[in-house]
Amino acid sequence: MAEAEAQQQGPQMRVLGQFIRDMSFENIMAQKGAPADVTPDVQVQVNLDAKKRSTEGQYETSIKLNVTSKAKDSDATLFVLEIDYAGIFSIDNVPEDQLHPFLLIECPRMIFPFLRRVVSDVTRDGGFPPLNLENIDFLSLYRNELARRQSESEDQPKMDA
Repeated sequence: MAEAEAQQQGPQMRVLGQFIRDMSFENIMAQKGAPADVTPDVQVQVNLDAKKRSTEGQYETSIKLNVTSKAKDSDATLFVLEIDYAGIFSIDNVPEDQLHPFLLIECPRMIFPFLRRVVSDVTRDGGFPPLNLENIDFLSLYRNELARRQSESEDQPKMDA
């Protein structure tokens, strides 16, 4: 009875907290004395991670960004930003088979605007124009990762019994 009631209520998520677990910003351009009038080429790598916490119904999801900005003309690195941004979530009424995608799609979607603000502030305070990250399609990231893992498992040699 309680399970049917929970299904009718639908998924519930609350953000209990969010924080920077680790961050590094290196202004390579300033260290080398490069000219400030370069056109940057920015590359962003995104990794996601999620895990269950010791408290019932609580989970932690983290977004790890590795941002590298290089000069288009010379390929010299201007700056490197590495950040691990995490959120703690209370999640109820999500079926077990849907929990994994929920943690890696919906949870990052909730904390991404705050991470975007941190990245903007850090790059601005580091001496560059603020880097305003484009929205990330976490659903596509999730699907691409599932496809990659499936193709890897299909590429593995089969053992004959």
